[in-house]
Amino acid sequence: MKPKSYVTDFNVADFTMVIENLTRILIRLPSIEKLSFTTLSVLHTLSLKSPMRLTELTATEQVTQSAITQLVTRLERDGLVKRLADPNDGRVVQVHITTQGIDVIESRRLDRMDRLSKFIDGLTSEEKHAITSALPALKRLVELGEDS
Repeated sequence: MKPKSYVTDFNVADFTMVIENLTRILIRLPSIEKLSFTTLSVLHTLSLKSPMRLTELTATEQVTQSAITQLVTRLERDGLVKRLADPNDGRVVQVHITTQGIDVIESRRLDRMDRLSKFIDGLTSEEKHAITSALPALKRLVELGEDS
């Protein structure tokens, strides 16, 4: 019986390159909803953390206050978000994702899942198992990134 092998040397450069390339592929997959990357990023952020202040969105999305204000105005006009006064501080405006905004994110996710399934079909069962085994660590990595 072969002894279990454990990874002792994690190559951050290789990992980064694979994640960047996979992200590039996922972002470029065609979708029914043709929205800019920044627009989708804001909607995705709000789908996880709604409501948020404009200043929080500015920091999260790494754009200027002016750019986020213009973007939120367009998203509000399109019915994807709404602005409401903060119940704790009426001077502050919070941005909430609407049901229509959530539907955009969900439809894109379902579309990506469908298209990604076709790529996954090309993997061996061992490769699929390796990815499945890595999911808890990848989820933890996301948590650590969100906490920083």
